[in-house]
Amino acid sequence: MITRSLLLVPFLLGALALDAATTIVRGPYLQSATPTSMVVRWRTDIAEGSVVSYGTERGKLDKSAKSEGILTEHVVQLSGLAPGTKYFYTIGPSAVKIEPAKAATTKAAEAEDAPGKNPINSFTTPPPIGPAAPTRVWVLGDPGTKNKVQQDVRDVYYKFTGTRATDLWLILGDNAYPDGTDADYQKAIFEMYPKTLATSPLWPTLGNHDGASANSITQSGVYYDIFTLPTRGQAGGVPSGTEAYYSFDYANAHFICLDSHDTDRSADGAMMQWLKADLAATQRDWIIAFFHHPTYTKGTHDSDKDSDSRGRMNDMRQIFLPVLEQGGVDLVLVGHSHVYERSWLLDGHYGKSETFDAAKHIKQKVSGRPEADGPYRKPRARTPNFGHINNVTGSAGHASSKPVALNHPAFYLSLNEAGSSVIDIDGLKMNVTFLNDKGEKRDWFSIVKE
Repeated sequence: MITRSLLLVPFLLGALALDAATTIVRGPYLQSATPTSMVVRWRTDIAEGSVVSYGTERGKLDKSAKSEGILTEHVVQLSGLAPGTKYFYTIGPSAVKIEPAKAATTKAAEAEDAPGKNPINSFTTPPPIGPAAPTRVWVLGDPGTKNKVQQDVRDVYYKFTGTRATDLWLILGDNAYPDGTDADYQKAIFEMYPKTLATSPLWPTLGNHDGASANSITQSGVYYDIFTLPTRGQAGGVPSGTEAYYSFDYANAHFICLDSHDTDRSADGAMMQWLKADLAATQRDWIIAFFHHPTYTKGTHDSDKDSDSRGRMNDMRQIFLPVLEQGGVDLVLVGHSHVYERSWLLDGHYGKSETFDAAKHIKQKVSGRPEADGPYRKPRARTPNFGHINNVTGSAGHASSKPVALNHPAFYLSLNEAGSSVIDIDGLKMNVTFLNDKGEKRDWFSIVKE
C-alpha cells in the first residue's frame, strides 16, 4: 500500500526541480521612478512568484515587496522609499534574507553577481522634487540595431561615465529594429543594456518601428506590454491617462514625453490639451521635451517634405513646437533621422527651411561653448519664447551609410556620425555632450539660467 505522504514525494520533487530550473530571461529593469517608489520588472521562463527583497545595506535586505499571482512577467512596486537613497535589491519567487556575515564584498560580490546567480543590484531613488541636485541623463536615439555600432556607442558611454552613476536614461523611439517585436526588444534593449537597466530607470518614447507592433489608441502591443509608465501624474506633472505620452520630474528638471507617431497630433486633440496643462503646471527650472520625429532635420529624413514620415515632422514643428516654446522649453530631443544635428538657440521658426530667417529666429548666435564665445543664457524665471536648443540625436544604433545633406539653416552643427548624448544638470547650468562611437567628444554646449 502506498501512503498519501509517499504519493506526494514525486510531486514535491518535481516542484523543486521546476523551481531550480527557472531562469530569469529578461531584467531586472527599473521603471516609473519617483523619490519614494520604484517599479522593478523582470521575466522568467517558468511562472513563479514575484518578490523583490531590498534594503539600504547590501548585507541586510530586510524589506520585501511582491505582486500577486504565479507569473512569468513580474511587475513589483517598491513604495515608502526614502528620496535620494541607495537601495540594494534582489529578485525571486520568495523573500530573500541576506545575513550580514555573508554580505558580499569585493571578490565575493563579484562571485555573487556572476552570470547564473541571482545577483544583488542597486539603484538610487530620485532626490526630492524641486531642489536642484546633480543629474546625469543618457540619451539614445534609434538605438535598436543589435549591431556592433550599437555596442560601440554603449561602451563609449560606459567608459565616459565611469563610476558616475546614470541617474536616468531616455530612448527616443525606434528602440528595437525592425518591427519592435518582443524578440526585437530582447536583443536590442534587454540583452544590450542589462547593467543600465538594472541600476537606472528607463524612460522611453514610441517610434515608427516600435509602432509596427504596438497601438497607442488601444494601449496594446509590445511597447505597452513591456514598459510601465506613469498615467496618473505619480512621477510629477499632470496626469495624462495614457502611457503614450507622460511627464515626470527629477530634482529641478521636468521631462515631457510626447507620442509623435501614433497619437492624435491635432491642435485640439487630447495630447495637445494635456501638454498645455502640463506646461502651465510645472514649476521646475528646466523643461526637456522628447519625442521621435524631429521638427527640423536634413539627415536621413527631410523635415521639408510633407510626405516624409507622413506629415509627422510637420505636425510636431507647426503644431507642437509653438506650444513648447510658449511654455518655456529649454531642450527638445528627437531621433528618427540617423544623424546628429544641434541648433542655435531658436524661437519662432515653424515653416520649412527656406523660410528660416537667422536675424529673426536665432536668439543668441553663439556656439554655447563656455571656453569659446560662452554658454547660452536664459532667465531663471519662466520666459515664453526666449529660445530653445533643438537636438536630433538619432544615431545610437547607426549613422547614415549614404550621403546626407545636413544643411538645415536652423542647426549650428550637423554630423553624420553614430553616437549618444549626455545631459548633465547642476543647479542652473545644463551641459550637453555628444560622444561618437569612436569615443570622441564631437559636440558640447551649455545653457545657464540667470
